[in-house]
Amino acid sequence: MEPAITVGLDGSPESLAAAHWAAEEAERRKLTLRLLHAWPLLAPEPTHVPSEVDQNYWAKRIVHNARAELQARHPGLSIVGNLVADDALDALLQAASESEMVVLGSRGLGPVESYFLGDISMPVVARAEHPVVLVRAETHKEGLQPTPGTAGAVIVALKLHGPCEDLLEFGFVTAAARNVPLRAVHGRSLPVHAYVPWGIDHDVTEEIAQDAQKELNQVLRPWREKFPGVQVVDVVRLESPAKAAVRDAESAGLLVVGRRKHHPPLAPRLGPVAQAAVHHARCPVAVVPHD
Repeated sequence: MEPAITVGLDGSPESLAAAHWAAEEAERRKLTLRLLHAWPLLAPEPTHVPSEVDQNYWAKRIVHNARAELQARHPGLSIVGNLVADDALDALLQAASESEMVVLGSRGLGPVESYFLGDISMPVVARAEHPVVLVRAETHKEGLQPTPGTAGAVIVALKLHGPCEDLLEFGFVTAAARNVPLRAVHGRSLPVHAYVPWGIDHDVTEEIAQDAQKELNQVLRPWREKFPGVQVVDVVRLESPAKAAVRDAESAGLLVVGRRKHHPPLAPRLGPVAQAAVHHARCPVAVVPHD
């Protein structure tokens, strides 16, 4: 199968917003866009029957309408439609194993509903072999103030203690394709000994920040050399990694976070940074699995 970006369609405005995002990304990366609609009750393809008796009429219409809208906006893009008679989760996980990435829509962010589509999106994010991008249909203005210099940038949230290569490769390729800066953000919570009765020991925090900055520079050095055309900004924040990632992503074009492929049986499939990102980030979020 040729390299493709797959987007899951269910007829909702959220999935159509995801399709538009995926089309733009496929065009930048010169990949095929695959529109996937999965439904277990799809009937075998009938031969020459009118639409009023075609059990697959609405499924076909979802894909056809999206394809027509996207093709009109991206006339040179290769777009294929795919109807699958399978459970949506199984179909998307299979697509994730065959695609460069899978793109899924999300509900809007509200006081209660501050999460992405949970029934399908979260299990796909937690189990997919390749990156999954979650796209909100709209953004809201309230909340944290955007960090200066983040508008449109690709934000990569880095732990530093563990593999970073898959996240950085995805982030740098995306930033290069978009011709936007990449911001490598590392959050580090302060240890107990940094706190003193009158507040915070600034000598301790300065030492922690300097050590983290050196580690971050060391991790980024080969990627700066590999992608000389990408402007790189490295940021160390002395706060929880999850809060640092979400804060910087407030006006970003994309937030890239990681997820371990292998974890202890009873451990959550998503770590705290990825959990915070998919629940609270207002920009699209790419969850990249890594070893």
